[in-house]
Amino acid sequence: MVTQYGIKYAVNLITAHFGDLVAKVCECLLRKGPLTLQAIVRSTELTSSQVKNSLLVLIQHNCVQAFILDQTGEHGDGAKQSTQYIALFDNIIQRWRFPKFLTMVSKKLDKQCVELLEGLLQHGRLTLKQMFDRAKSGDDVVQEAFVKLLNAHFIERCPASEPVLTNPTKEEEAARKRAAKSGKILEVQETLEQRVVEAAMPTEALRFLFATETEPTADGGKDKSNSSSVTPGEKRKHDALESEAECGATDEQLVLWRANFDEFIRRLRHKACIDNVRARFDDGAVIVFGAMLEATRSAEKKVKTENSVTLSLSSIYEEVIKSEEGRNITFDRVRASLVQLSCPPFVKAANESYSVDFKKIIELAQNEEVESIVLKRYGRDAYRMFRLLSNSGHLLETDKVADATFVEKKETPIILYKLWKDDYLQLEKLQIGVKQIPFQLWKVNKNTLKVHVLDEMFHAAFNLSQRVAFELEQEKELSNVLQDKRVNRLRKRLLLESSQMKLDDAIMLFHDF
Repeated sequence: MVTQYGIKYAVNLITAHFGDLVAKVCECLLRKGPLTLQAIVRSTELTSSQVKNSLLVLIQHNCVQAFILDQTGEHGDGAKQSTQYIALFDNIIQRWRFPKFLTMVSKKLDKQCVELLEGLLQHGRLTLKQMFDRAKSGDDVVQEAFVKLLNAHFIERCPASEPVLTNPTKEEEAARKRAAKSGKILEVQETLEQRVVEAAMPTEALRFLFATETEPTADGGKDKSNSSSVTPGEKRKHDALESEAECGATDEQLVLWRANFDEFIRRLRHKACIDNVRARFDDGAVIVFGAMLEATRSAEKKVKTENSVTLSLSSIYEEVIKSEEGRNITFDRVRASLVQLSCPPFVKAANESYSVDFKKIIELAQNEEVESIVLKRYGRDAYRMFRLLSNSGHLLETDKVADATFVEKKETPIILYKLWKDDYLQLEKLQIGVKQIPFQLWKVNKNTLKVHVLDEMFHAAFNLSQRVAFELEQEKELSNVLQDKRVNRLRKRLLLESSQMKLDDAIMLFHDF
């Protein structure tokens, strides 16, 4: 979801990285949605050349995707096609997380992999030849690091430059309206941005496929049958490679590659889930839970997966003992840990099969984050009231809230009004009986509250980024002053940057997870 302060935050990131001109084009797309080149020129009042160059920069760095909208005529006339450009908000805010991504790779892989990924993050998209040219090491070392990153899904082939997107047919629109009326609405509505991203994405068979040129064949050419991917040797990947060869697109030196943000966010999501489990259970349960995530990661088709694939008890135990700390855990201990994890239902159990309930874990973490904000901002009485209303899930009148939370009845409406005024509660007023006695009913609407809290977080992130930029400017101006003043400035900036990192963790919880 894109909020108003989310847009400001994203534009601020683009301004810091690419300057005002590129940021103006990006802001235009974020606020107005998909536009043609001519429409962007009209809206920004920039020259066509300036807009083109800005779009090229944004596309190079995966912040904008071009697509062709295929519009079929309503009266039987031919289809109309136009190239449009859409800002990828999710990709833009990932730019702040590049240090997190590099830290993750440094813990999993070697230094050469970190350097290779750093180049991709810095330049947006690179061919293998460009990676070879940039690297200080030999081609073989670079290729080995490249394959490691690819096998871990940290990098991927770039999407299609201009995928074709068709408007929904009248039948599809009618079906969607019927579903809305009957209440059968999808929990997560597919946005245009998601449709464009999915249309541009290479097929799963090609996304992580890399063909290595090895020994010469009998006809003097090079054998390209060897391929490196997550599961080498799969027939469908070889078929995809042969299909590419027929189209003359097998020169791996010319294929564009980029960082795979989905994989990094997926791993950060898993880490957040493990941290949540660690706060509630013992080390044994944490090890079992981590093993389940490791065993099911490759089966996740999207980041916001609600439930993992199911695993048998034997499969979970087999994964547990792969790690050094898991080898001390017995089969019965694994079973006991799964029982622990089922209350609260972080793990679902059915017929000796188990799956991770990501949706429940993330919702619980979000609830705790909001409750923490209420406690710090409004005090303990407000926290108890908010928690009561949040857990009840329905409307409660003022006196019942006061009785349940042991807060004085005179203070209760004052506190509730504060929460309502700041959009943390929903208020409904009723008049009952002949005398039309007014009643005030209170409720937490978690869907609207989530959007509000996220917007507040983006607002705070925007302010923090502005403050950090100010501190950096001050440091430059104070380069010749006393050492003590420079140290104090540096300490203040590091504290602000630490706050930024923590705030970004909370933003990921509400936006990315």
